[in-house]
This record gives sequence, C-alpha cells and structure tokens, in this order.
Amino acid sequence: MKTNDYVKFMTQTMVQYMDLPREERKKRKQERKEAKAAFWYRWFGILPYVLYSEMKNRNEMKKRT
Repeated sequence: MKTNDYVKFMTQTMVQYMDLPREERKKRKQERKEAKAAFWYRWFGILPYVLYSEMKNRNEMKKRT
C-alpha cells in the first residue's frame, strides 16, 4: 500500500468516526470493552486461566462448607 493510499484510508476512517454521534461512539467503545477476553486468558493462554478459575472455585467451595 502506498503512503498516499494509507493517508486516504486513515482520513476516511477518522471522518466516519467523527461523524458518529457521541452516544454511538461510547456505545461501540463499551461493546469492544465487554467483548475482550479475560486478563489471564489474553496474557497467558487457556491453561493458566483454567487453573486459576479452578483454584478460585475450590476456594469458594471451601468457604461455603
């Protein structure tokens, strides 16, 4: 992609974003934030996430009994 094409694309993207109402921009931002994976999963993969959640569940079960 040539530099001119990239600048054109970025300008179009910014203009589209700025044309949206403020509420719509906030709504989209919130949706992206909710769609993110959990911290443990994003940084370390599935195995540490499973181990962490299992330990957390065991601790909760101990507290209930």
